[in-house]
Amino acid sequence: MTEEKITELQPLPGDWQRALAVVAHPDDLEYGCSAAVAAWTDAGREVAYVLATRGEAGIDTVDPATCGSLREREQRASAAVVGVTTVEFLDHRDGVIEYGLALRRDIAAAIRRHRPELVITLNHRDTWGGVAWNTPDHVAVGRATLDAAADAGNRWIFPELTEQGLEPWNGVRWVAVAGSAEPTHAVDATPGLERAVGSLLEHRTYIEALTDEDPETYVRDFLTAQTTAVGKRFGGRPAVAFEVFGR
Repeated sequence: MTEEKITELQPLPGDWQRALAVVAHPDDLEYGCSAAVAAWTDAGREVAYVLATRGEAGIDTVDPATCGSLREREQRASAAVVGVTTVEFLDHRDGVIEYGLALRRDIAAAIRRHRPELVITLNHRDTWGGVAWNTPDHVAVGRATLDAAADAGNRWIFPELTEQGLEPWNGVRWVAVAGSAEPTHAVDATPGLERAVGSLLEHRTYIEALTDEDPETYVRDFLTAQTTAVGKRFGGRPAVAFEVFGR
């Protein structure tokens, strides 16, 4: 049996100034790519977050009315750890996000507001690779984000956005998908890894409901294992992986 050749990941393009991350829930970014975000903000780049929900259905022991505001607070604190001050919520319902025109319109509007060159989202495929099934929320938001990157630049799709003062933005050059089983590019996680740990730890209420393990041990072990595994395809450096679609 021959040993499978490991395909090296390419560095994510760096010639951009503004990025917009669009995901379904609080903690989606912290479980995947906040080490990259920390490195970007350190370099003076602008990164904003847009979340489709407030994660109100995410903790079995906390009712949604209480949970939504709690998780929003944790998300804002988490973003601040990696230098992100703009965090917006689209108020779709957690757990039952529907892919469709309403979601595409909301994300296209966010892209027009923030005018990013790079858009980041989470895995839009049915699985995480193999038999690990993805959630409908992640699939819906990921797919809608890929579509909305083009919708935002076409004035005849959602013309009501132009009437609201949101002019078309055709400047999205890449959509980078975190958590993909088919990554193509990576970002060195070394400079931002400690802040990524701190950022995920801000979701303490969620983590404590998820595991009996010490939160810091759980977070550090998870992110270290994840970035080390990616690093095997990135010159041995801990890294965050993305599947990059160009436009």
